[in-house]
Amino acid sequence: MRSPALRHAAAWLGLLGGAALVWWAFWWPDASGTEVYSRAPRNANDDAVPPLHGLWQPTWFGPGTLPALLIALLSWRYAAALAERLPWRRLLLASYAAGLGWMLALALVDGESGLSRQLGNPWEYLETARSVTDVGALLRGWVERMPMDSPDAFVTHVAGHPPAALLFFVGLDRVGLGGDLAAGVVVTLLAATTALGVMVTLRALGAEEVARRAAPFLVLAPSAVFMAVSFDAVIAATAAWGLACLALGATAATRRTALAWSALAGLVLGTLVMLSWGMPLMGLVALAVLVAARSWLPLPVSALTALLVVLGFAAAGWTWWEVYPHLVDRYYEGIAKDRPIDYWRWANLALLLISAGPLLAAGLVHAPLAALRDRQFHRPAGETATGTTKHRPASAEIATPVTASSRRTALLLVVAAVGCVALASWSEMSKAEVERIWLPFMPWLLVSCALLPAGWRRWGLGLQLATALVVQHLFYTTW
Repeated sequence: MRSPALRHAAAWLGLLGGAALVWWAFWWPDASGTEVYSRAPRNANDDAVPPLHGLWQPTWFGPGTLPALLIALLSWRYAAALAERLPWRRLLLASYAAGLGWMLALALVDGESGLSRQLGNPWEYLETARSVTDVGALLRGWVERMPMDSPDAFVTHVAGHPPAALLFFVGLDRVGLGGDLAAGVVVTLLAATTALGVMVTLRALGAEEVARRAAPFLVLAPSAVFMAVSFDAVIAATAAWGLACLALGATAATRRTALAWSALAGLVLGTLVMLSWGMPLMGLVALAVLVAARSWLPLPVSALTALLVVLGFAAAGWTWWEVYPHLVDRYYEGIAKDRPIDYWRWANLALLLISAGPLLAAGLVHAPLAALRDRQFHRPAGETATGTTKHRPASAEIATPVTASSRRTALLLVVAAVGCVALASWSEMSKAEVERIWLPFMPWLLVSCALLPAGWRRWGLGLQLATALVVQHLFYTTW
């Protein structure tokens, strides 16, 4: 598969196939007359738009529209070049500022309520968090509050997550940030760090050039629509930084530094498991990090410290293995029992492409081919016999070619993230709403876009930006 034309054809096949899947997911419920229950109806006038957990409710212009358009235009024109040329620390700072501005602008299309309405609704965490007076009693009495018909039953989101998710908001409330708007701003500030965690991971693994090419797609993905004020974005940020610590531990210059980073990685990843039931799946990406680093030194240290977090909750009265069966029962007491798996197994993938952006489909099909070419007889353009890279003139938009080892690292992370999505889908515990539930997997999948040809990356970023603007302005996404 050495021909660039064939690789371009594969990318086009992925993009068009993804577009067809998204079209089918929107078309099929109405065409077949099947109720797929993308969301529970709140009133008779709800104009649901499966597969999205939202409504058809165009907002043609809002307070955030002009800032969002300005960020989109400037990013399309300058983001790729800046990502190549800025010094590393400035790139991280610029990425955070751009990502935060993008999330805030999109959320504010709906005005201030875009930052407050979701966390303030009664199915989320804040109302429960404000009522917590005894954390110990909360943990010890967790199982009794899981069934929907139990006295003082947990609301949907609290019941659907391990206790660290609720305790995050308990903590915000205790320090005076428990208001709907204040909590929304905090969540968005943390969510905007997710891209940085992925970039740091790539650089630690020796793939800085991939991190730079991926930066615009990580920072400006349509998932920004769903990340602002969605707690799943905090989970995504936790996963990204836990894996970054693991990568730093696996590549540290000294054993002491390696052990310190590995212990921190275990603490963060152990906390991650206590934030979301699906996050043990991120262990696949953690293994990919260690394989890419060619170091297993962090594994026992990180595993032990992560286990200490889980056992700490057990000592406080909340055990992961005891509560999980009650979670499954609660899941099928709710709307999930009415969601047809034959539809959602495919519609989930359509939602993934809506949230992560349609270019992801091209990236996922093209990435293996980009890595396969390194197994051919020739070396990739820009790579010398010693494996180092030749730098192009500073005036070139793409200054640093991607080495074969960096492509392999990127592919390892992407394949691991694909595995996470496949297992989540196979479990049948992810039916609908994955536009936010799968946010932790999306940045690792989007690394594939960094391996697309230069022309694809330029116009593809424009496609991603346009997708975010369209979704935000046409739909009431509830996130």
